[in-house]
Amino acid sequence: MTPSRKRILVTGADGFIGSHLTEALVRRGHDVRAFVYYNSFNSWGWLDHADQDVKDAIDVFAGDVRDAHGMRQAMDGRDVVLHLAALIAIPYSYHSPATYVETNIQGTLNVLQAAADRGGVHVVHTSTSEVYGTAQFVPITEDHPLQAQSPYSATKIAADQMALAFHRSFETPVAVLRPFNTYGPRQSARAVLPTIITQALSGQPRLRLGDLHPTRDFTFVSDTVRAFVMMAESGLGLGEVINTGSNFEISIGDAVKAIAEVTGSPLEVETDEQRRRPEKSEVERLWADNTKAREVLGWVPEYGGLDGFKRGIAETVDWFRRSGHIARYKADRYNV
Repeated sequence: MTPSRKRILVTGADGFIGSHLTEALVRRGHDVRAFVYYNSFNSWGWLDHADQDVKDAIDVFAGDVRDAHGMRQAMDGRDVVLHLAALIAIPYSYHSPATYVETNIQGTLNVLQAAADRGGVHVVHTSTSEVYGTAQFVPITEDHPLQAQSPYSATKIAADQMALAFHRSFETPVAVLRPFNTYGPRQSARAVLPTIITQALSGQPRLRLGDLHPTRDFTFVSDTVRAFVMMAESGLGLGEVINTGSNFEISIGDAVKAIAEVTGSPLEVETDEQRRRPEKSEVERLWADNTKAREVLGWVPEYGGLDGFKRGIAETVDWFRRSGHIARYKADRYNV
């Protein structure tokens, strides 16, 4: 039990990071309301596969962040909102940018307005390293210029600025957490690491990937979750943007080599043109400066550096190898 039990709403609780976060908050004794995307199957996403004690503890609210009325209802009686619900796939944002505006910008506005209307509700808004675009200097601090290189990143920049505007305009207690390339168990194959892993474990003769030269700062999901928990429990960082990254960059090509080492099998790659971003849209380099997270929150990555990355990859591969997990993925298809 934590010293101060909080009543927390997690939006996007059915997703990759959100489900891990929901479980962690329950384990720490918080009163958690899990906001999941309404669907006719009554699916709670990854929370359907949570341990029974977690499912028994959470209050599930099925809705849509684009619905302001539902968001106000979901926020009743909450002290803290951890806002993770968003559309995040970059290729799909080329196809349907309007949906990203509706979900990422209008949805965030609905969260902020509901929090402001209730007064005193602490909001932690989720950003993304994609808002920086290709690094103009490394490691990337929170003062790095923002550069939208995809419709997705444009909507996240707008959502981040809306969150900060509510803090400045209405004194809504808002903090912005900016994770760098979170990976781990449950991540969808629209991200590069599970794309590599699922193809490798499914026995594909060659991996079909896009460009191999861009670098990323991959952060294991438990490290990202720990930062959210710290912000929720401490109330630190209000009015601030805080990067969470491993402070280590690796190219996609070298990530393939690391996964080959973990899986114990050589992996050959062929370029699949449909998986490449438009030239000016590709973010060529991301590498986080996590000094502020350490100074403000006391957060440091437990999976930092190359050794930490390989350890996180090993845990992720182990998860995919467990009975039934790989079957949920379509390794033979391109996941937009």
